[in-house]
Amino acid sequence: MHNNFYFLRRLTKSLEARLSKAVISECFSQSRDELVVRFETHHQPFVIKASLVPAFSCLSFPIQYHRARKNSVDLFQVVIGRRVQEIRQFQNERSFAILLSDGIKLLFKMHGNRSNVILLENERVIDLFKKNLTADQLIKPAELDREIDWSFETFKNFHDKPSALYFTFGKLVWEYAEAHGYHHQSIAEKWALIQQMRVTLEEGEIRIIRHSQTPALSLLPMGHTLKIFSDPIEAINEFYYQYTEVFAFQQEKTLLISQVESVIRSGRSYHEKALQKLRELQEQNNYRIWGDLIMANLQKISPGSDKVQLENFYEEHSPIEIKLKKDLSPQKNAEVYYRKAKNQKIEAEHLLRAAELKEKEIREKQAVLEQIAQTADLRSLRNLSAHLAGREETKKGPPAPYHEFEHMGFRIWVGKNAESNDVLTLKYSYKEDLWLHAKDVAGSHVLIKHQAGKNFPKDVITRAAQLAAYNSKRKNETLCPVIVTPKKFVRKRKGDPPGMVVVEREEVIMVEPRL
Repeated sequence: MHNNFYFLRRLTKSLEARLSKAVISECFSQSRDELVVRFETHHQPFVIKASLVPAFSCLSFPIQYHRARKNSVDLFQVVIGRRVQEIRQFQNERSFAILLSDGIKLLFKMHGNRSNVILLENERVIDLFKKNLTADQLIKPAELDREIDWSFETFKNFHDKPSALYFTFGKLVWEYAEAHGYHHQSIAEKWALIQQMRVTLEEGEIRIIRHSQTPALSLLPMGHTLKIFSDPIEAINEFYYQYTEVFAFQQEKTLLISQVESVIRSGRSYHEKALQKLRELQEQNNYRIWGDLIMANLQKISPGSDKVQLENFYEEHSPIEIKLKKDLSPQKNAEVYYRKAKNQKIEAEHLLRAAELKEKEIREKQAVLEQIAQTADLRSLRNLSAHLAGREETKKGPPAPYHEFEHMGFRIWVGKNAESNDVLTLKYSYKEDLWLHAKDVAGSHVLIKHQAGKNFPKDVITRAAQLAAYNSKRKNETLCPVIVTPKKFVRKRKGDPPGMVVVEREEVIMVEPRL
């Protein structure tokens, strides 16, 4: 009801008393949806702040308002130095105008999500605060006044749909009427209730009530009354403060819940994928079986063979064909498969640990959701948010410039962006690490971390190359060329932009981009 005609009529009467002969000294904006007008009066400066956020448009009159040095823009400069002549409340309309000298007007149109402040000169619109509301260009102040027929005869024709006749009442007023049994009363009783409400709207106390768990300004005694005022300026200032605090609380609470739920969804997705991969690894026992079959049939395998067909004694001696590397002996081929089986086991153990940790994290985040749901005010919510952020920072430490992957026991680091690429390559790498990058396109730097006494397996290099290809401009291509070189052959020249390096020696492999 803070933008209701009956309240605005009281407000403008109070403003006229405060602003008589005042002069506008400033008119500016510090945000897209806020206009501030400062008046110089005989006593002290007076400020009107029009907050016109679509979700909540409201006037307020802060006693002190300090203009920021930055991000502040002057608006409606024609009003500067103009003296207030009159304040005009339009009849049965949620708009009023401050009439200034020389035919200049500031029209405040308080129409919910279409609220605006309009500058006029000699009844002609010359500027809009919210320029996207183009229909306001056509406003004619002389046509804003609206009449209501308050006769009983007219009421009898509208008693079953009174909001069509008394359009100034608004939602809260009709809720009050409904709570007093309007639709179950006789026509005479309805008429009496309408008259009683009208008198209260014009003369009653101004209240801040709790309405649907949110502060509301009301001219009728309804809901849970929080405060009562006689001065409309004091009332709307207090209402604005209370509502914006609740509004901020609801917004921040919704955002925090959304962030935690997003982490939970991401965690569940990771957990499901990890378990699926783990099941696949547990079901795929082929490498060990192939190694056993080769070792059990060494005499049947001819040197230089690239494949062999053997009886699988694990599955009722059914025939099975096993690929071989013809430049390796049968025993060495068996060792290759045993090594792959061992790596599969290591990967399975890693996936199991990762799935268990992720499940624990999901339980922790669900407990956090319960904590957020129990917070009842902005201070508690912000304290909780700060505590959670501090706990996460302590747990994680400074954010790493890379995403980490693991394959066959080797750590693979993928740069997050151009600046992170430089940090990864110049500060987090050693000359023994293997460095990869998609050839001739922008993309992430990738490192395979060196392990003492171990060579880089071909499968690990292929996997890292797939990640380099996927995190590049070639991610949607079928095959991508990827540079592979020891980190000691990568250097950065002075003045090169972030992410750019020089590779002095390289090998190129073709891989399919894959995450």
